[in-house]
Amino acid sequence: MGRLVYSMIMSADGFVRDDDGVFDWGEPDEEVLAAVNEVTAGVGTYLYGRRMYELMHVWETDPSATTQSPESAEFAMIWQRAQKVVYSTTLDEVRTERTQLRREFDPEEVRALVEAAPGDVTIEGPTLAAHALREGLVDAVHVWVQPLVLGSGLSFWPDSRIDLTLLRERSFASGTVELVYSLR
Repeated sequence: MGRLVYSMIMSADGFVRDDDGVFDWGEPDEEVLAAVNEVTAGVGTYLYGRRMYELMHVWETDPSATTQSPESAEFAMIWQRAQKVVYSTTLDEVRTERTQLRREFDPEEVRALVEAAPGDVTIEGPTLAAHALREGLVDAVHVWVQPLVLGSGLSFWPDSRIDLTLLRERSFASGTVELVYSLR
């Protein structure tokens, strides 16, 4: 049985993109990307909303994404071999292999997928993750906190109380901090 892990990069004040929709500040350096690769190597399925999928599909559709560094090439390999489920009412089709399109988030389907998974399933994107958090489906939160403050934007956290227990923390030379929590 796998776990459902809400995983993303966020600013120090809890945003995943700024008011203009910009996320380029979240690009991890090579040390952080190597750590991300360690963590995601065991992920068998990614759950995405449309916007997150459109950000991530470059790991399969843009060959230049893999040539940036050995860590980028490794991440692309990890990403491409995993299953992906994209939840969208507006996307006409998916552009990547091993990818299914769903029109709506079905908590029971997600619960069954996670229970049948041999490894972790990640849910990425705060809008989609909010549905899973409200349904009590998320087992852990894995966040990579970047050392900057945006002031406003799209919040990593939904507008509801979530009690967390810190399981692990790790800092990097860039000032990025990795935090792993379980949900109480």
